[in-house]
Amino acid sequence: MRDALKIAVIGGGSSYLPELVEGYIKRKDEFPIRELWLVDVDEGREKLEIVGAMAKRMVKAAGLDWLVTCTLDRREALAGADFVTTQFRVGLLDARIKDERIPLSHGVLGQETKGAGGMFKALRTIPVILDIVKDMGELCPDAWLVNFTNPAGMVTEAAIFHGGWKRTVGLCNVPIGLVKNAASQLKLPAEDLTVRFAGLNHFNWHRVWDNEGNDRTAELIDLQYKPGEATDDDNIPKNIANVGYHYEVIKDVGLLPCYYHRYYYSTGNMLEEAIKGFSTGKTRAEEVKRTEARLFELYKDPALDYKPEELSNRGGAYYSDAACELVTSIYNNKGTEMVVSVANNGALPDLPRDCVVEVSASVTAHGPECFAWGPFPPGPRGMVQHMKAMEQIIIEAAVTGDYGKALHGFCLNPLIPAGSLGKEIFDQLLIAHKDYLPQFKDAIARIEKEQPETVAYVNALLK
Repeated sequence: MRDALKIAVIGGGSSYLPELVEGYIKRKDEFPIRELWLVDVDEGREKLEIVGAMAKRMVKAAGLDWLVTCTLDRREALAGADFVTTQFRVGLLDARIKDERIPLSHGVLGQETKGAGGMFKALRTIPVILDIVKDMGELCPDAWLVNFTNPAGMVTEAAIFHGGWKRTVGLCNVPIGLVKNAASQLKLPAEDLTVRFAGLNHFNWHRVWDNEGNDRTAELIDLQYKPGEATDDDNIPKNIANVGYHYEVIKDVGLLPCYYHRYYYSTGNMLEEAIKGFSTGKTRAEEVKRTEARLFELYKDPALDYKPEELSNRGGAYYSDAACELVTSIYNNKGTEMVVSVANNGALPDLPRDCVVEVSASVTAHGPECFAWGPFPPGPRGMVQHMKAMEQIIIEAAVTGDYGKALHGFCLNPLIPAGSLGKEIFDQLLIAHKDYLPQFKDAIARIEKEQPETVAYVNALLK
């Protein structure tokens, strides 16, 4: 690779950008950036200008001569890039509000990565990631694509298996918090633990060993979930309600669940918490929008040249820093152990080889080398196979615009009631997001013509 790198950030107007810039600055001695290009769409122009100016201040304060460029021209940003990172949200946070409010109005979880919201986010996002990799094939054919656009697993799978971009790695911040929590509860430094993850993005399990080779997983299950002994976990993402699990179930599983498993092992409790917020006009999406507005007011300060502490309240702490470590490890062939979304290729024998899984891996110059996990016990095996089937159907629907396929995947989701209610929510979300779902234009036109009550419901709910 070159010794003067060009980095392109798709979604450069993101509120997370200061953490990304901070991460690159921390690694300035091992990762020689020359150009940092920040690209966004016209809807995000103002945010791009604000956070782009802050990025320039951060680089200047660090005494670096990087050329930071803001642009609305994606092709200009991609031309000659060595690494491309993606952190965009099609439809901005207003789209997430719709993803949450419409299902919750029917007493159903919206959940923006694995529930109704997550599936519609995939339907909006996958065509865009495929356009990006098409441009990359022409403009930067040797570049690595690091994706942390959610739903990260499905978006990454689309890039690899539908876009043909083999140099794609998906990334998530959730495992970082889980490792921190394990270290805290065992009262050991994180570097003294070996933690192995396996499953899907926001749907994985993990095991933990100490540096003497002792399996500490069962002990951690007791520490985290046994009634009367469980301790608080300060690393739970801000967007996930801290509801409990049935200790006996987790003990029987014998593996530590990720934070998002609350939606599946404690569905009723999570729905109850979400409905409480919805009833007072406080969906998580609306909280995030308010937090983001406050962040951008901070970013406008011409004296601010460092990442503010308030960014940790945004809900995605460590995402950007993890991305910086991943690209640095590829560039330097460091072999850093990370949790990534990549092609399975046999790492998880319970899932097809030609799908994307989230697993622990050693990150090298030729990409992540995954650690084999082996078969899951029956409970997790059934759950992960079900979720992967849902993901693959939704991905195919996003590519083809097949209404029946999309509805099939939607109603396969365990958080969605199959039948008439599921279809009602599905049709309402299609109408709500019609500007960002051109592949479904015929189905949307049919709904608008034949189901005026669906259009009226959406308009009344979102006005």
